[in-house]
Amino acid sequence: MKELEEKMSKQTQKLKSCRLCPRNCGVNRLEGECGVCGQTEQIKAARAGLHMWEEPCISGTKGSGTIFFSGCSLHCVYCQNAAIANGSAGKEISIERLAEIFLELQGQQANNVNLVTPGHFVPQIKKALDKAKRQGFLLPVVYNTGSYESVENIRSLEGYIDVYLPDLKYKDAALSAKYSHAPDYFLHAGQAIAEMVRQTGEPRFVPESVLTDSIISGEERWKHVQWMTPEEMEDAEGTSILVRGTVVRHLLLPGCLSDAKGIIKYLLDTYGDKIYISLMSQYTPAQHLPDYPELGRRVTEREYEALLDYAIELGINLGFIQDGEAAEESFIPAFDGYGI
Repeated sequence: MKELEEKMSKQTQKLKSCRLCPRNCGVNRLEGECGVCGQTEQIKAARAGLHMWEEPCISGTKGSGTIFFSGCSLHCVYCQNAAIANGSAGKEISIERLAEIFLELQGQQANNVNLVTPGHFVPQIKKALDKAKRQGFLLPVVYNTGSYESVENIRSLEGYIDVYLPDLKYKDAALSAKYSHAPDYFLHAGQAIAEMVRQTGEPRFVPESVLTDSIISGEERWKHVQWMTPEEMEDAEGTSILVRGTVVRHLLLPGCLSDAKGIIKYLLDTYGDKIYISLMSQYTPAQHLPDYPELGRRVTEREYEALLDYAIELGINLGFIQDGEAAEESFIPAFDGYGI
């Protein structure tokens, strides 16, 4: 116990001169200072509940136990979660409360706990996971990130995260500088995703029923059952849940088809069938952007179909796509403190 406490204290000290992300702010968050993410040592979250809008192998039929953290190191100009990214929405909670939320989501029969934009709270999240596990927490843990992460921060999560769900937003430095104030985005995101894939290996699935039965009975049988490969998952009856692996997302932006193609080629050349690639068409202008008029429209069907055709030409095997009504539906829940 003493060794664990010392380990946890050492992790928290990383906030004294915070360099958890590539911004390298160096602020003392333990003393209430804020860097680009806008957050102090105190955990802040805006919602925790079952979420049905992730990829099918994440949400399943029961939902993903999603926790939306406040703050962000990117602040993309088109952000669809701006209220939590800028910290205006959310409630401060303790590490103990976060551990309780993990257990509550497990009690709601969530298929996993899904941490959304968690990078600036990694030391605290690890403490909360350790506490929850000592109290019977068994769910797979999903790390859902914009990928502007330091390799060191991701490396520190080995053994804590089962599934990584990173974005790869841009390859072109001019685009990442213009829209996310981060010309070095691809450099850091590429390195971070490589570490995620190293940790998780190739995708593995279990039937949703096996996962649910294991959690209800208080056993981690889902870690010991015969995992299914992607090919076996496709042939299985019923819903299958990803319990190990990496799914890289790319949200197609208006007018950015060329960069999107470059991202797909990079991912396929680098990882092949070691990852899933999720091609998203749901971009919806979330706010008035007078300085970025090109982002004031949705992605056209022609643009998205061209991206899918290119992916098929390259030989993509493991992927997810969105139907034409994706942008019409609400993927953004109310950040009203529900479940926090």
